[in-house]
Amino acid sequence: MAARRAAPISTKNSPRAERPADVARDALAEVRSRSRAFTDHPAAGGYGSRMERLGLRMGEVNAIARSLAKRLRDASPRDVLAVAGALVDSNGFDARMVAYDLVRRHRATMAAISAADLERLGRGLDNWASVDAFSCWLTGPAWRMGRIDDARLSRWTRSRDRWWRRCALASTVALNVKARGGEGDVPRTLAVCEALVADRDEMVTKALSWALRCAIAHDAGAVRAFVARHSDVLASLVRREVTNKLVTGHKFPRGGAAARSASRPRAARGARA
Repeated sequence: MAARRAAPISTKNSPRAERPADVARDALAEVRSRSRAFTDHPAAGGYGSRMERLGLRMGEVNAIARSLAKRLRDASPRDVLAVAGALVDSNGFDARMVAYDLVRRHRATMAAISAADLERLGRGLDNWASVDAFSCWLTGPAWRMGRIDDARLSRWTRSRDRWWRRCALASTVALNVKARGGEGDVPRTLAVCEALVADRDEMVTKALSWALRCAIAHDAGAVRAFVARHSDVLASLVRREVTNKLVTGHKFPRGGAAARSASRPRAARGARA
């Protein structure tokens, strides 16, 4: 049975700054009030994810984050990051998504965020859905804005943790996809791809394909040359999907549910069973 809905998060200005712990407590109560039974979820079965999953829809995550951002409009980046950190530390998938959405909406925080801040917010990542939100909303834009440098991304490509290696690749999406604020940066994208070109972890190869496909719109020739140069090392899935995109403009030239299903991570497919 779903928990009783908590009162909406207040957006009224307080005469003095609120304690981050109190704001985080209210946000967690709001997240829990929306919990529901669910049968499928992007993080379900995701390589043994240990996060608690409450089944919130993305629209609900966005609504809670918007309310929090409004409530914290005049808060310092330090306080916003403290609220986000508390949500991350709750070990909830849905609460973590709210944390990432809050930070990306708070302009002062994004303008001041550091590599150390981002690595603290990324602690405990253990599923592709959380990693991709973290990368597209936070690390990618921060990299594009100069808040983290190329050396940091290079360090992530050498991590023993598959999720940080995936994060490095997924962060390139914010460089190249217009909807993510990207205007195109193929050289930096390919530098990250080069570092992981021989990686055979499924979560990394899927992200490598994604990164290369997003770069095609800005320099198809460079991507084509990259694939040709590394043809003997690239995973077959990467060669196939990127070549399809180069030739037909689509990841799956024949469309079809079977092709789309085949591309999903095995763990995600198994979650339906």
